[in-house]
Amino acid sequence: MNPILDMLMNSAGGGAVQQLNRQFGLSGEQTQAALSSLVPALMAGLQRNTSQEGGLGALLGALDRGNHEQYLDSPETLAQESTKSDGNSILGHIFGNKDVSRAVAARASDQTGIGADVLKKMLPVVATMVMGGLSKQKATNQGPGGGNIIASLLDQNRDGSIADEAFGLLSRFLGGR
Repeated sequence: MNPILDMLMNSAGGGAVQQLNRQFGLSGEQTQAALSSLVPALMAGLQRNTSQEGGLGALLGALDRGNHEQYLDSPETLAQESTKSDGNSILGHIFGNKDVSRAVAARASDQTGIGADVLKKMLPVVATMVMGGLSKQKATNQGPGGGNIIASLLDQNRDGSIADEAFGLLSRFLGGR
């Protein structure tokens, strides 16, 4: 399992997943399927962004400035309107426009059988959770080159470059649209 996905599934003793279940009217299995579909798309977008000049620095700066860990430590925050707003801002940075977010939700709907309307509402919340997971990873691995853990999370084939993952994952994910 993707380490960020694993962290999201187990955060707050599973409380974050339970919050998503209640918030979006999903079963535990549906929430797990939704996360298993949405998180790789978000990671692909992050990989694409961080492979560009200054991208990793921008991500690390965003992690330093935000209080993203709250989304995993206090699952009740996931239901707040400010979470949706923060998540939409994150999606804007990750995907660039709402059309990509809609395509991600539609593709996840095809993969999971969950309605695209539910997944469109869920996507900003999941984006905040992903940033929370990355923030926790960064905090755990502070020191010189502290961003290296983030780069290694994004570099799935461990070849030292995240560019190939970024383009490959995003094109595979959106290829069906």
